[in-house]
Amino acid sequence: MKLCLFSINAHKGRLGRCALALLVALPLLQAGDSGTRALYIGGTVPGVHSKSTVRIDVEQSDVMQFSSTRTSFAVPWGNVTTIEYGMRVSRRYVEAVLISPVFLVAKKKSHYLTIGYQDADGAQQAIVLQVGKDEIRALLVSLEARTGRRIEYQDEEARKAGKG
Repeated sequence: MKLCLFSINAHKGRLGRCALALLVALPLLQAGDSGTRALYIGGTVPGVHSKSTVRIDVEQSDVMQFSSTRTSFAVPWGNVTTIEYGMRVSRRYVEAVLISPVFLVAKKKSHYLTIGYQDADGAQQAIVLQVGKDEIRALLVSLEARTGRRIEYQDEEARKAGKG
């Protein structure tokens, strides 16, 4: 079976159908990549190095699943004790020097999420994550709904950004 995308002799109708099929299939291919990507900044989780990429899956009804390239672990929803959200706003000095002084006006906002929980031994643990601006609101809503805990905001600006 030939892939019509690579077929040189494909006529217009066939090529159009293949392009339409690819457009329809694209979201399905991306759907297999479930969870929210974040950067693990630090915390008390053994085996996860700081500045490593983790994926947070909040779709399971009993646990929040964290996975990185080296390890994977789960935190039961009932064990989550605190959820704190904050932002760090900084100027774009490097971009201003390298690209254009206009970047001095622009601000870079980094979104940080701290999750406190009790492990199986009853010891308090913590995870500090940097989450992308397009993913933070959905993650905060999911965490609040699954844990039954209110999000603690570090300041009023973080409250506005987290609530939308």
